[in-house]
Amino acid sequence: MISNDPKSLSGNHPYEERAPRQPRAPVNEDTLKSVKIQVERKIFVLALKENVRGRFLRITEDVGGRRDTIIIPAPGLAEFRQVLDEIIKLSDETPPKAA
Repeated sequence: MISNDPKSLSGNHPYEERAPRQPRAPVNEDTLKSVKIQVERKIFVLALKENVRGRFLRITEDVGGRRDTIIIPAPGLAEFRQVLDEIIKLSDETPPKAA
């Protein structure tokens, strides 16, 4: 039998009642380098940071006050750069489509 009753569901499910999570303690971060660039109407902040868990690159995009952030752990930076270099090369070699 298939039921849409949330109480009949088992396992991790968004409707399942759970105990509230305890807030995480803030983690101290040291900024090793930070660079801000503007591309058209977007502002990007690239910050190399370090905390007790290790180093990471935080990339924050700000568009009119709305912010989105991605974090790349330091061990993945070389692979990230390699893929980004490939994308840049393809973008440079491929003419844009006519509008």
